[in-house]
Amino acid sequence: MSVLKNLQPERVFYYFEEITKIPHGSGNTKQISDYLAGFARDHGLKYIQDESNNIIIFKEASKGYEKAPCVILQGHMDMVCEKTPGSAHDFTKDPLKLVVEGDYISAEDTTLGGDDGIAVAYALAILEDDSLPHPALEVLITVDEEIGLLGAAALDTAPLKGRYLINLDSEEEGYLWVGCAGGLTAQTSIPVKYQETRGMKYEVTVSGLLGGHSGAEIDKNRANATLLLGRFLFEAREKEDYVLAELEGGQKDNAIPRTARALILADSKAGAELQSFANEFTENLRKEYAGSDEGITVTVEARGEGEEPTLHPVSLEKLLFFLLHYPNGIQKMCGYMEGLVETSCNLGIARLTQEDFQCSASVRSSVATEKKALADKIAYLTEFLGGEYKAEGDYPSWEYKQDSKLRPYMVDIYEKLYHTKPEVKVIHAGLECGLFYEKIPGLDCVSLGPDMKDIHTTEEQLSISSVKRVWEYLLEVLKNLKG
Repeated sequence: MSVLKNLQPERVFYYFEEITKIPHGSGNTKQISDYLAGFARDHGLKYIQDESNNIIIFKEASKGYEKAPCVILQGHMDMVCEKTPGSAHDFTKDPLKLVVEGDYISAEDTTLGGDDGIAVAYALAILEDDSLPHPALEVLITVDEEIGLLGAAALDTAPLKGRYLINLDSEEEGYLWVGCAGGLTAQTSIPVKYQETRGMKYEVTVSGLLGGHSGAEIDKNRANATLLLGRFLFEAREKEDYVLAELEGGQKDNAIPRTARALILADSKAGAELQSFANEFTENLRKEYAGSDEGITVTVEARGEGEEPTLHPVSLEKLLFFLLHYPNGIQKMCGYMEGLVETSCNLGIARLTQEDFQCSASVRSSVATEKKALADKIAYLTEFLGGEYKAEGDYPSWEYKQDSKLRPYMVDIYEKLYHTKPEVKVIHAGLECGLFYEKIPGLDCVSLGPDMKDIHTTEEQLSISSVKRVWEYLLEVLKNLKG
């Protein structure tokens, strides 16, 4: 039974719901890509499906628009797969369970994938409707945007004739995004050694954090659970002796970690002292993060007695040194645009394995040399501790285009439709426009989208009314784009 059946625009929400039935997490896009290829075949539209599973669907201009400039409509088909700790949802096969409350759509116990499923839904609804007036369209839906813009990087742009690109991957109605930061994924591996230890086991948990998108929410003073866990473990050593057996935090490098946990061994007296210290530590953190993460909770819970492989003291020292010195959060604000984060880093994933301590972080900057300098700092810290560093998914920034023709046109259409001007904005989050801007000479890009909340988290929400308004605006942009 359809959950979104009575929502408007009907066909947009029909396709959005269809997409949520198909597994489409980053790195698992074959099925959704084949669905899009099947859509093109069913509607008699020419398409290209490349080896990476990127899709380009072509539609000829409506009558009277034959001389209008071709437009590229662009989004990505992959989603960030996050779920609540107790959820049994399997992102490789289970459909999302949609929930409608008031003006918002969410998914039960998981991310929704509004980022960027709504772009795909918009595009399919336009492609199927032959009554809509529009220029020639090239609908480009990429893969693996959420793990480093990998699909866009691999795409052969030669078949694309459009020089106007409307990206549908923003999350704030009323804003036109016209530039973004570049970024990369910083991978760290530090070898560790273990020794067998027997004692009382205690699980240390950091929870109750808001998390969020590592680009869009990096300026909101939201805490990083993994780094708070590292800080707790460091300060706990001043209270009592313990040894560390396990540590993990975060799920995605581009999501601020909401939870982190460790397993330590200590005697019962030390365990009781650390439980008391956890309460004190929690109160201090709630003061530090007042207004952003008042729900922070640090707990130390007994897990019985037993024997576990625990880190050699030197390995523990390296791990704590790394977490305490990691350059996380905002590194520099933009000097010429008020409120814009210029450079940042988010330590998104941390895992202690039998061989090493593995970390993955999202590094962002709108200045290429600053991005390199920050990556170099992480590499130096890693190698200083005897580890190995690797950068993946390096993508360029999307520079503000001074002589854009598309931007003022879209501002004008918005003003005529809503009698107010949209906010024209450069953002810190990464968008694929930067890669396309480099690959396609003369490309003119603008990004837009409906209101979404808490993307990349299990609290993700998509505004129904905003989807409708942005749909109407997008159709008006295409209708009036004749030359």
